[in-house]
Amino acid sequence: MFKINKKSLLFLLGLFMVLAPVVNAANSKGMTESFRQYKDITNLNILVPTVVEVPIEYFYLERTDFAIVDQGTDILLPYYYKKNTVTNNAFYNVTTIPSSSSAYKMTDKNSRTYTEFQLDRNDRGSVTINLKSSTAVTSSAIISLLDANVALPNSVEVSAVVNGQSKKLLAKSKMLNQTIRFPKTTSKDWKITFTYAQPLRINELKLVEEDPDKSNSQFVRFLAQPDKNYRLYFDSDRYVSVNLGESGNLYSNEDVLTLATIPSKANPFYTKADIDKDGIPDIFDNCVSIANKDQTDINNNNRGDACEDFDKDGITNDKDNCPNDPNRNQRDVDGDGIGEVCDTEESRITEKHKWIPWLGIIFALIVIIVLFVITAKSKESPESEEEQAHDEQIE
Repeated sequence: MFKINKKSLLFLLGLFMVLAPVVNAANSKGMTESFRQYKDITNLNILVPTVVEVPIEYFYLERTDFAIVDQGTDILLPYYYKKNTVTNNAFYNVTTIPSSSSAYKMTDKNSRTYTEFQLDRNDRGSVTINLKSSTAVTSSAIISLLDANVALPNSVEVSAVVNGQSKKLLAKSKMLNQTIRFPKTTSKDWKITFTYAQPLRINELKLVEEDPDKSNSQFVRFLAQPDKNYRLYFDSDRYVSVNLGESGNLYSNEDVLTLATIPSKANPFYTKADIDKDGIPDIFDNCVSIANKDQTDINNNNRGDACEDFDKDGITNDKDNCPNDPNRNQRDVDGDGIGEVCDTEESRITEKHKWIPWLGIIFALIVIIVLFVITAKSKESPESEEEQAHDEQIE
């Protein structure tokens, strides 16, 4: 019987205690490509584990997701992000046309929730979003934060009520980015209209406030270890989620080492989200979830043909073996990938060459005749042998 002595048991327990944090910790593989910028945090003058505060130069981040990587182990660390604002942000009331019961989610300051807008019967969509602020807001940009794996709307139009009259700030324009820019304007009533050809999900819709009396700052904290170097990734273009494990108290302002401003660098590994891996970033892909590198759009409705259903039989064109003719059963007798209802040329050789079946029949008849002759002769041979034996007896 196998036995474990006390020393061995203690050794295994100690090994588990050492490896457990590594097993539970997440590494940065596949994470850092979501971020556009980073800061290197090196040569920290600390002797014991210390909470370090890294200032982020103030500009309006589309998302407040971060990744802090231990350069030695490639492990992601827990962090705490905070933004300080001297004046309070305005409160917004949001309504939409057509009406949506979840419209409030676009201003709930939670980038994990979203308001969804579907296509109409003609596979087209349009929504007008009205933002009314509790106080007048000065702004020159709106951030339309989209949910993961969602393409940009096809167009956007922005207007605001100024001095009691509606003023168009941005004429109907093609969407090229999640941040929409227009001339600086002060208003309490804003209107944004989107047109789209794929289902639209908006996490947050927020005005970039530029009030002159407002002073802002933001920073990220994490627990640093002596003789360690770190890299802080930020400015992500998509939702980033990872289990970072247990964190110490990063909220307290006691014993915090605040660093001087560290220059930011462009992340060379940054790649735009592309869920279907067709080489077209999701925000520009006319068919987000189905690979269509050619982006073919025959009917020019800003929705890729691959994810449409031309014949309305419930099967999208990319899977339909007869995209122009309804055939829910997808019947394909000759197995050539073309459904029976639209297969004008059979792929089976017997269908292409009508004489082949007749040749087969003739060949079969010849075989039958030959077999018949052979059988007949085989029956005659035994009789001849018996007669020959009988004749020999007589002699």
